[in-house]
Amino acid sequence: MSHSFTKVWIHGIFSTKDRIPLIKQNFENELDCKVKIINGMSEHLHILFLLNPNYALKDVFHSIKGSSSHWINQENFIKEKFAWQIGYSAFSVSESKLKDVEKYIQNQKEHHKKITFHEEYEAFLKKYGLNLIGNA
Repeated sequence: MSHSFTKVWIHGIFSTKDRIPLIKQNFENELDCKVKIINGMSEHLHILFLLNPNYALKDVFHSIKGSSSHWINQENFIKEKFAWQIGYSAFSVSESKLKDVEKYIQNQKEHHKKITFHEEYEAFLKKYGLNLIGNA
């Protein structure tokens, strides 16, 4: 095979430092980047994106989190210094489940009327067979 082909969809989840609700409604939509969808609550985000094969997953998250926190702080959207927690979670998404995950991310506000972020995150870790070690 003379060429390499990849198509890896990633559902990423990460939260603000100490899960402080710093993502305000007046700028949350401005956090968008070139992804399928991004949405969340005041203390965490979900992002669905197509992984570029030229970059390691950890570098993609480092870039997204670094650029967005710098931008939020430069724009002075909030009085506090904005920061993300160090960690993140990333789950592969099959093409057949893409619409389901997109809908799930789109409905975060409604979803979190019934379940907390902590409960949601624990459910993801359990679903994917991971142990809960520390915070997201």
